[in-house]
Amino acid sequence: MKRGTPRPQRVYGLDTFLGGVGGGGSESRVSPTPFLPCPQSEKTDEVSAAIHTCSRLFGALLKKKELFVGTLPDEEGLLCLFTASCGAVIKYQMWMRHRYHSCCNSLSKLQSHHVFQVQELALCTLMKFVQMEGMYPLSEAKWKSNYLFPREVLKCVVESLIPVKGDSSLLISRFQEFLEFDDIRYHVMQITMEVIARIMDAHGEPHPAFQQNTFTLISSVSLPRSESKLDNFYVKHQSEEPWEKGQSGQEHKKVFQRMWLRFLKYKLPSSLYKKVLLIMHDTILAHMSQPTLMIDFLTRAYDIGGAISLLALNGLFVLIHQHNLEYPGFYQKLYSLLDPSIYHVKYRARFFHLADLFLSSSHLPAYLVAAFTKRLARLALTAPPRGAAHGHPVHLQPPAPAPCLQGPRPPPCGPLGADPYDMEEEDPAKSRALESCLWELQALQKHYHPDVARAAMVINHPLSSQEVPISELLELTSYEIFDRDFKKKTTGPVALEFIQAKGLLGQKNDICAEHFALE
Repeated sequence: MKRGTPRPQRVYGLDTFLGGVGGGGSESRVSPTPFLPCPQSEKTDEVSAAIHTCSRLFGALLKKKELFVGTLPDEEGLLCLFTASCGAVIKYQMWMRHRYHSCCNSLSKLQSHHVFQVQELALCTLMKFVQMEGMYPLSEAKWKSNYLFPREVLKCVVESLIPVKGDSSLLISRFQEFLEFDDIRYHVMQITMEVIARIMDAHGEPHPAFQQNTFTLISSVSLPRSESKLDNFYVKHQSEEPWEKGQSGQEHKKVFQRMWLRFLKYKLPSSLYKKVLLIMHDTILAHMSQPTLMIDFLTRAYDIGGAISLLALNGLFVLIHQHNLEYPGFYQKLYSLLDPSIYHVKYRARFFHLADLFLSSSHLPAYLVAAFTKRLARLALTAPPRGAAHGHPVHLQPPAPAPCLQGPRPPPCGPLGADPYDMEEEDPAKSRALESCLWELQALQKHYHPDVARAAMVINHPLSSQEVPISELLELTSYEIFDRDFKKKTTGPVALEFIQAKGLLGQKNDICAEHFALE
């Protein structure tokens, strides 16, 4: 080669893309290697060029019906056919059909590529094959109404969307636009059930990454709330006859229900438990054909305790209110959830909103109302202002005047140590709340924050027949309270002098006065 002559570049010809099938020798045999050699390439543009080539090549072959239609023999059987008396066209079509399957497998692997643009391109190419193979079927089997869906290609997509390792949330978000189509959504739900069973049975124990990816996918499935027929199909078929099974909203609900029950059959990590319960009431139960099948899952979650129990309240409320669920120990469990930590959890507003709904029933016994009232009053003593303002018992409406609800009268029980109410008792029936009184409200009327003191003063007046709404207080934060108080304008004179503190408890020579007295 002369000096200065450019080095010839390597060109990926069709023989390279067809899995190493060359012009002669041993390379002329059908190769079982993957269809695309370029996934091993470090250059993204080479991989993208290979995907584009495959898309155009097999898109044209499908449209021209040049791929074998029918039951395809395996690679070894295909080699035997080549030596038998078989037409050259059939041999070519079978061979190209195998290359098409190899291409789909390679594209499926590329959905886990380290570059998202390659993942997206592989996904869109496979979905293009789904659409074209539906229009030009490669199977002779006839389904209902002659409607054939390329389920195997879509299965390659779904399996790559929920890998056992890695995070595929970004690619799933790209796939969501395809879930708007009724036929894609229906088959994705069915395939997901199969993948969950296969992966879980193979590994023996739940895999956190797989469960997280699966949850991301199935939580993206949203069924239309209308009961009208579903006819938004991604795969357009040549037959004008309708696909009755795919157009049934009830059938979609059944598959949706089986998918979630299969997923929730296995043990979930705590973080995923919370995510499921957060969407249970409006995303899952609303689309199930039999929501009562979630009773076992929700009752188990309610018995776990902590934040998981709080989140399970939403789903239980739907089942109790709309589906006549009977839960004998429900109020006892709700009572046990009331502890000081309830004012500091992320789901505080949701809990108090639901607790307000459950306790507003006029059929609750007096001992139960008294127990909740007493416990809320006791917790309000140490709660932050944002919690004490809506947690004190004036929001409970008793079915009949209970002794402990007759205002903050002087307690017959004497000082705190002699209060018959047992704060540590988990059973409200045994807490002896009816024997006590609301002396806590007198303490709250002296609260350092004026809003809390003002709310506690309401008990000094006759209770209104209508319940006091607490919705405006549920989302109130400490920052909002401080900001609101800071912007208040004073209307009267401001005290400029103060009495210097002599000690924490009023004693002149105690340790607090010695170390913390103001100079």
